[in-house]
Amino acid sequence: MLTYRPARMRFGAFLAPFHGLGDNPTLALERDMQLVEILEDLDYDEAWIGEHHSGGAEIIGSPELFIAGAAARTKRIMLGTGVVSLGYHNPMILADRMVQLDHQTRGRVMFGVGPGQLPADAFMMGIHPKDQRTMMNQSLEAMIELFAGRTVTMDAGWFKLVDARLQILPYQAPRMEMAIACTFTPNGPVVAGKHGLSMLSVAASTGMGAAALPDHWRICAEVAAENGQTVHRDNWRVVVPIHIAPTREQAWKEVAEGIIPNVINYLRGIGGAPMREALAGVVTGDDAVKLWTTEGINPFGVLTLGTPDDIAARIEGLLDQSGGFGRFLCLAHNAANWTATKLSYESLARHVMPRFQHSDRRAQSAEYTTVKADEFIQPMVEAMGQSFVEHASRMKTEAEWPPKA
Repeated sequence: MLTYRPARMRFGAFLAPFHGLGDNPTLALERDMQLVEILEDLDYDEAWIGEHHSGGAEIIGSPELFIAGAAARTKRIMLGTGVVSLGYHNPMILADRMVQLDHQTRGRVMFGVGPGQLPADAFMMGIHPKDQRTMMNQSLEAMIELFAGRTVTMDAGWFKLVDARLQILPYQAPRMEMAIACTFTPNGPVVAGKHGLSMLSVAASTGMGAAALPDHWRICAEVAAENGQTVHRDNWRVVVPIHIAPTREQAWKEVAEGIIPNVINYLRGIGGAPMREALAGVVTGDDAVKLWTTEGINPFGVLTLGTPDDIAARIEGLLDQSGGFGRFLCLAHNAANWTATKLSYESLARHVMPRFQHSDRRAQSAEYTTVKADEFIQPMVEAMGQSFVEHASRMKTEAEWPPKA
């Protein structure tokens, strides 16, 4: 299988986000805002913000509100809902909110959608998990029609629209980019292909998720062709947890410091008996990092930590495994402290991103000028000497070359 490589890979972050129970939620939200500002300063392309309503760690209930605030503090970075759980909202109201946000951000918004991840969220609203994908598909079909300016009459049982239409259409034409969350089932790729949406592979670093990547693209492309839609690998995003430090040992130590309160305790709380059993042997931070970097921890998959070279190798491996994608998203896990986290994002921007964006040719230029240095320097020295000779001739004096210090 030939691997597709984008002319310029895009990079971003996927913020659920995750915050330990001991963290002040007001300050945690502010830190998430600051992270988006930092990402823009470091020339990241996009940030995706999740929607969750239970569990205590993923504390953003409205990604649209967060994006509106982040947009006012940034100028360029694209901001996406990562993702809105469609079954929790009336599709007309949600479509209207997204269109307003598209205008307020002057076209910097992306619309990521999914059925909803946390079962507690669904049960609190009286929704059974088996119904969530059907509800997502029904809502998605209604919103796509609304975004296109068409009038919608639809009775899905859980929502009803009668001659529904939007007052204004999206700022972006024909609409903002829409992406569907994909794990390892074929549902996401089928929906993406049917409607010509982007895929957001949130389980790309899990064993099943990584194995499914080639099939996911094949399914998406085949279904798109059957429905007269167009999809492109440039808009395919994979989400992977990473952490970068100057050495692997330091990266390990930094993640081990906060992984128990910010990741493990949360998963033990929401994952029920299966997760408690999977994490039974995890007592220390080192135990957790060892598990996360080898077998992986669902739903986060396998953590890649180490130097920029380690992360670049991971991206190369995913490109080969999947057949190629255009966008790489870091899962914002907050296992390391804030200072180490910022430095990890900076290391990715400075030392990894240029390898996949094909704009930095300085190494080739440096090699060329080094090899040719003697060939280039001698004529320059001769030219400088000639200028002294010519000047001495004009002044009718002896040329002093080389000149005295």
